[in-house]
Amino acid sequence: MAETKNKNWFQRAGKRIAKWFREMKSELKKVVWPSRKQIINNTLVALAVMVIVGVVVWAFDFVANKLVELLISIGG
Repeated sequence: MAETKNKNWFQRAGKRIAKWFREMKSELKKVVWPSRKQIINNTLVALAVMVIVGVVVWAFDFVANKLVELLISIGG
C-alpha cells in the first residue's frame, strides 16, 4: 500500500515538473529579446547614470567632510 502511494506521489511530482518545463518553454517563446543597438544604448545609459550618481555622492561627501572639519575647528 505504501509503495503504491509513494509511486503515485512520484508520478504526480514528475507530471508537475514536466508541466512546469513545458510552460516555461512556452513563455520563453513569447520573450522579445532586445537588439544589439538597444543593449548598447541601455548599457551606456546605465554607465552614465552610475557616473552621475557617483559624482553626486562624492560631492555630498566632500561638502559634509568640509562642514565637519569647520565645526571641529570652531569647537576647538
